[in-house]
Amino acid sequence: MARYKHIDTSPRFLAVDLERQLLPGTFEHALHHLIEHEIDLTGFDARYGNDATGATAYPPAMLLKVVLFAYSQGIVSSRAIERACREHVTFIALSGDSAPHFTTIAAFVSSLAGEIAPLFAQVLYLCDRQGLIGRQMFAIDGVKLPSNAAKQKSGTRAEFARQAGKLEAAAQAMLARHRENDALPVEPDLAEKEARRIERYRHEAAQLRDWLKHNPEDRCGAKGSVRKSNRTDNESAKMATDKGVVQGYCGVAAVDARHQIVVEAQAWGTGSEQALLLPVDEALEPLLTEDSLITADAGYHSEANLKALAGRRIAVLIADNGMRGRDERFKDRARYKAVADPLHDKMRAPKKAPLYRPEDFAFDPAAGTCVCPAGKSLYQNGANCIHNGYVAVKFQGALRDCVPCALRNNCLRTPDKTRARQVCFFRGKAAATPSSYTDIMRRAIDSPQGRALYGRRFATVEPVFANIRHNKGLNRFTLRGRTKVDAQWKLYCLVHNIEKLAHHGYGT
Repeated sequence: MARYKHIDTSPRFLAVDLERQLLPGTFEHALHHLIEHEIDLTGFDARYGNDATGATAYPPAMLLKVVLFAYSQGIVSSRAIERACREHVTFIALSGDSAPHFTTIAAFVSSLAGEIAPLFAQVLYLCDRQGLIGRQMFAIDGVKLPSNAAKQKSGTRAEFARQAGKLEAAAQAMLARHRENDALPVEPDLAEKEARRIERYRHEAAQLRDWLKHNPEDRCGAKGSVRKSNRTDNESAKMATDKGVVQGYCGVAAVDARHQIVVEAQAWGTGSEQALLLPVDEALEPLLTEDSLITADAGYHSEANLKALAGRRIAVLIADNGMRGRDERFKDRARYKAVADPLHDKMRAPKKAPLYRPEDFAFDPAAGTCVCPAGKSLYQNGANCIHNGYVAVKFQGALRDCVPCALRNNCLRTPDKTRARQVCFFRGKAAATPSSYTDIMRRAIDSPQGRALYGRRFATVEPVFANIRHNKGLNRFTLRGRTKVDAQWKLYCLVHNIEKLAHHGYGT
């Protein structure tokens, strides 16, 4: 029988050069070279006060390399990062075989808010020096991710007060029933469970009362409406996604079109993307040139945003909700729409309009006639009416037809008060009415050049989110508070940018 050498796949001692384990051309090699030779980390020195006395601290460069490489591998947990620093050879090489404790790693990540912006800017400068930023087109978009917050603990002050009252009442009722049963023989384990439940109700009610005491006012939206607060992370928000409603943050990224470099990254606790466009645009201004173009999807479209950007003389292409309906390239888009997953689809089935709408009437613009769903002709009572800046033609039903009609309840909102139905058909914008910023943007984006430029937006920003979410495994934020979540979002965008540097031969 043939004999073979024994191969030990778990040797305990190896004489290796750790730095040689970081192979040129890899992400870890570019990361090591970047932090050791390019990035200025003196800003981290202010957080330590051990110049003369005190214990030595782990170098921020080592912790930063370990955290960024862990994020590139889809490892977010500080305990998992600590374990990798003891067992994984690449982590051992990056950490210098120091194996920091998980509490050190967690404290470092959660306290990066002050240093992450300068660090992001330095990496962005290196990307620009390598010729990876074109400044011709920037695409802005966002991704909504759940955070370390409980969706069930959201509500207004009035709702929290009602919850506290119900818990206190339930605890009192259970306590009273418990006292009545004291004289009866009760099994010890059941009595103990009852006592634990009463204590839990009282504890939850006390937490609610304490939160109400320290938060005397409700959160308000931009228009003064009351927004729901969250007792776990009050800076997060409920956001509607294609997988249902999540409690979390919206990570916004502005991406350069040349090599998909993230030039700006921000995280906000709001589901309204319209409110996020101007802050990102302000951060982009130092990178803009006369030929720069900013693109964004319909979620960022509003008359106020377009007016503000026009005042800054910034070239933008922002789609509106009807853009795809006007583009013949999307006429067959419903054919490729995936069937909704019943486990995730929380949208209600669309309800049919309870009353007849203008599209239910047969209108002939050439003949100037209109026939109602009951088959009766309406007479025209206005051919060039101006309504909200649009030209319209109006029709009204005859009393002899509308009063005895059997379809009055389907046609009139108040059939007992309204005698005849009126209907209005719009024919376009009035000539004397000045064009709004929305109209100007609609004409720009519907032009052949506008469609060609806007078509590049999807191929610019969506692959970045695919890389961060799928390849890097960012399916939720693990921190609480907008400042900490913003730092974590910038860390993931840093990983993406450093990966781009590595792919273009940086550090080799």
